[in-house]
Parts: sequence; structure tokens; C-alpha cells
Amino acid sequence: LTDYSIILLIKGGNLSNTNTYQELVRRTYGLVGYLILSTLQFLYPFIAMISYNIITGDTLTKVFQRIPGVGLDNVLTDRHFIILLTTIIFTLPISLYRDIAKLGKVSLISLILTIVILIIVMVRTVTFSPQVPKSENAWIFAKSNAVQAVGVMSFAFICNHNSFLIYGSLEEPTLKNWSRITHVSVSIAVVISVVFAACGYMTFTEYTEGDIFENYCRDDNLATFGRFCYGVTVILTFPLECFVTREVIANVFFHGNLSTFFHIVVTVVIIAVATGVSLAYDCLGIVLELNGVLSATPLVFIIPTACYLRLSKERWNHSDNLISCLILAVGVLVMTAGFVLTVLHPQECSHGKEMFYCFPSNVSFHNSTLPP
Repeated sequence: LTDYSIILLIKGGNLSNTNTYQELVRRTYGLVGYLILSTLQFLYPFIAMISYNIITGDTLTKVFQRIPGVGLDNVLTDRHFIILLTTIIFTLPISLYRDIAKLGKVSLISLILTIVILIIVMVRTVTFSPQVPKSENAWIFAKSNAVQAVGVMSFAFICNHNSFLIYGSLEEPTLKNWSRITHVSVSIAVVISVVFAACGYMTFTEYTEGDIFENYCRDDNLATFGRFCYGVTVILTFPLECFVTREVIANVFFHGNLSTFFHIVVTVVIIAVATGVSLAYDCLGIVLELNGVLSATPLVFIIPTACYLRLSKERWNHSDNLISCLILAVGVLVMTAGFVLTVLHPQECSHGKEMFYCFPSNVSFHNSTLPP
């Protein structure tokens, strides 16, 4: 669905003679559509910033606990302190850059660390999964809250807001070239995501947390190294999301240009609010679910198809129109049902707790209480 939606977005741009997502929506649905899109484009990276802070607090505190002499009462094991420290020292200064091109090397480092983390998760699937007990319901395909998972996957795959920028950077910006690049890129993302998801769930089954590194034991040195890489990755990714939120504010309220003073003020305010929310709330799963169903789903499924359907000159039974209607319906369903289920049945969170299977005596007791 994401693959088709990205191609459809460029088709809509060609039909409307526009070269940005904002221009496409404004040409198609006027000022109201433009404001709705701008709100979603602000919310998605802003909520992502909150989730990155939560991950930083969760992962780095456990990393510091492995340092000799650092006990549970040390300030380095306090997630609030770690979030504030990394924000002041790293994310805020990097986010104050005006030129996003300066973050190119940062993105390369994040990609390398992501591959390292993936290898660690794969290794631990083989070496650690026998230690985690399995229940008889571990391999049920889907439960009643499966729609919320679609929201999380939408969060992972969204790239529509960057599509026009990448399309315009091609040496030959044709629909054929764009389709080929999209198929390859999304396929690679699918492989990486499936390996992460499969290895994570195969290891922990029904005990899998929203933040997978919350599942590993504190004395696991390989997982600790993975936590460190994970923490560095999200710290380096945070400024990219801040760039997007600041750009949206600049376009809507400042006609696209921020003076040096307002550039600093807007950046500080955005990061301060995101940090404040992440300090007050520490469960990653529900943050990803809400961002997926409220922001990513309309940006990926609903808006591109709605624009294309309005611009298309084809007959109503043309394949593109029929598929667009299907994707639009799926998007509305996922957004509505996902939000209701997330609010009524939020994902449980065991933030900061050592899992029971990290203590051999607890595992034996747990196994004795499971049905045969």
C-alpha cells in the first residue's frame, strides 16, 4: 500500500503541475486541505521526537548501569536526567543548524548503527530465545487490537512527505524511474522491518515490549552494546525530525523564512515541549500507535489517494481509481478503529523493569504455572 501510495502521489503532482506535497493538496483541496496537511506534517515528526526521547531515556540508563560503580541510585540511571542531558548536549545544538545538508554524515552513521543493531537482535534470537518461556497462545496470527499494529507499521514506512524532494533530485525525473526506485527502496525497508519484527517476536513472543531493548536483561553485554548503538541512532535522528517541524511552522506562520532570532526561539520551544512530554510519559508503544493512526495513516493512505481521485480524468472503473478507493477506505478504517482501540486498550508498558525470565528461579516458577 505504501509503495503504491508513493507512486500515486507523484502521479497527482504531474496531473496538477505541482512539485511539493503542500502545493498538491492546496491545488486540490484549497486552504483547508493545506492547513490539515500542515498539521499532520507537524504532528508526525513532533510525536516522533517524543518517542526518540523515550527511547533515549530507556536505553541509555541501562547502558550506564553496566558501568562499574554506577548503582540504581546514581543520577545516570535516572531517565529524566538522561533525557535532559542528551537534549542539552546533543540534540538541541545539532537541531540549531539551518542547513539540513550538514546532517548528511549523521544519517550515514545512523544507517551503519541500524545494521549493527539488526545483527545483534538476530544473534540474540538464536542465543537468548531458549531462556524465554513460550505460551500456547504465542503464535496466534492476530488479536482484536491488530489494527493498532497497522498504525505502527505506517509510522515505520512513511516517507511521503519527502517524496517530491527525492523525485526532483533524480537525473531523469520520470514516472518509470520513480516507480523502479520506489519498488527497490520499499522492498529493502520491508526486508529490514520483517527481520527486526520476526527476530524480536520469535525471541520474546507475548512478552515483547514496544521498545524491544526493554526485553533484554540488564547483564546482557551484547544487548547493552545494542542499547548504546540504539541510543546514539535516535539521538542523531532527532534533529532531522526537528528540521521538519520547524519548516512547517516557518511555512505556515512566517512565509517560509525565519530570522536568526526566531529560528532559535522556534527550535528551543519545539524541543522544550517535546522534551517535557517525554519526561511526563514514558511508554513507547502507545506513542507509536497514536502517531501511526493519527499522523502517518492519513499522510500515507488517505491524502494521496483523495488528491488523485479528485484530479484523475480516467473512468471511474480504471484500475488506479479502484485501487485508490480501496486504499482510502483502508486508511479511514485504520485511522478510526486504531485511534479508538488505542484509547480504550492502550498497550501495557513495563518501563524500566527487569523481565522475570532474567531470573532463573522466576522462569522455573512461571513454567510450572503454565497450562500443559
